[in-house]
Amino acid sequence: MNIRVLTMDEFNDFASKHPLQSYYQSLNYAKLQAEQGYEYEFVGYCENQTVLAASLILSKKVKNITYGYAPRGFLVDYTNPFFLKTFTDQLREYYKQKGYAFIKINPEIAIGKLNPKTQNIEYNINYQIINNLLNCGYKKLKSNLNFESVLPRFMSVLPLNNYSLSNVSKNTRNKIKKGLRKGLVLEPADKFGIDIFFKMIEKKVPRDRFYYNDKFNIFNQDDSIDLFLVSIDYTTFLINSQQLYEKELDNNEKLNTKIAVKNNSNLINRKINSDKRILIYKNEITEATKKIKENDKYFIAGALVIKYDNRIKIDIAGFDPEFKDFAPNYFLYHTIFEHYKNTYKYADLNGVSGNFNKNSDFYGLTRFKLGFKSDIYEYIGEFDLPIDQTKYDYLVRSGKLAKEFNKETQA
Repeated sequence: MNIRVLTMDEFNDFASKHPLQSYYQSLNYAKLQAEQGYEYEFVGYCENQTVLAASLILSKKVKNITYGYAPRGFLVDYTNPFFLKTFTDQLREYYKQKGYAFIKINPEIAIGKLNPKTQNIEYNINYQIINNLLNCGYKKLKSNLNFESVLPRFMSVLPLNNYSLSNVSKNTRNKIKKGLRKGLVLEPADKFGIDIFFKMIEKKVPRDRFYYNDKFNIFNQDDSIDLFLVSIDYTTFLINSQQLYEKELDNNEKLNTKIAVKNNSNLINRKINSDKRILIYKNEITEATKKIKENDKYFIAGALVIKYDNRIKIDIAGFDPEFKDFAPNYFLYHTIFEHYKNTYKYADLNGVSGNFNKNSDFYGLTRFKLGFKSDIYEYIGEFDLPIDQTKYDYLVRSGKLAKEFNKETQA
């Protein structure tokens, strides 16, 4: 058995059947990272012509020292200690010949799942894989809680088969209904929508718009990416606001009649809240009428969605904070799930923090994704496989690795 370079047909055939297949282990992702300065190759651990394990390996130089990176890990059986070791030994020898210092992996292996009642992670048998990797010479890196690693360690995943508005949390449902009432519309967009979309995310990402242009163009070649934008239909917004305004006026008059007969604190509070709603609807009517006259189109949210195998991944999403009151992010996610639920089994909502306390800086993000009744998984984390220990130790001591894998330069 030996390590060798695979043809794309060999790799795709093997990857398509592997339980750890991922869009990170694909030609499209390799092409995208090539635009970011990486070289790449697809290698396999083979017996004659049979591929037993495989991986996309990205490579880059740091001060003339080459390292490798297998995004979301090798496509290998991590549960088999003997096979993992023979594969690792062969891989180490192959890349030692090529002068590599180390290879980084971050396998898409869930070692635990959040219990929403106890707010604790309940670990599973995959936890043993950590020892399997350590016994093969891999170095486990710090188990971060937030987003310090190259890819998130805690992920939110939503089964789409039973998704419906009635299944989400009450707060989430109310926010979605608000977006619907305010006339929000989900629209598919082409590559010309990237510039509009980028304005919604540029303050939250270290990438420039050319990265997202490249991503869209590369993944769009085989229809594995969608761009969605959310706009406002002010005519619908106006009609809904007028109906609610008239309904609330009627309710307000009935409350006035009741207060005249029997004045109490409960009725007074209901009247005060009714007055507030009348003012809100009146202002909305004024706003919608003005926007209709201006005849301008407003895009207030958007998302890039990757399609791979039986799942979708909301790669990145954002909204214009000026329209926060429209709850565009709730509407965006809801309509995306509705769009795909009859075609794909799972929606990957991307990362969350592993700190589930209310005092966490990321509590709002976690609460938002849990509101859709998604599952939170803890992945196994990052490991480095030293190939040349001297070179690897130098990179670690010099701080060059920490700088290379800073979030602003991550692959």
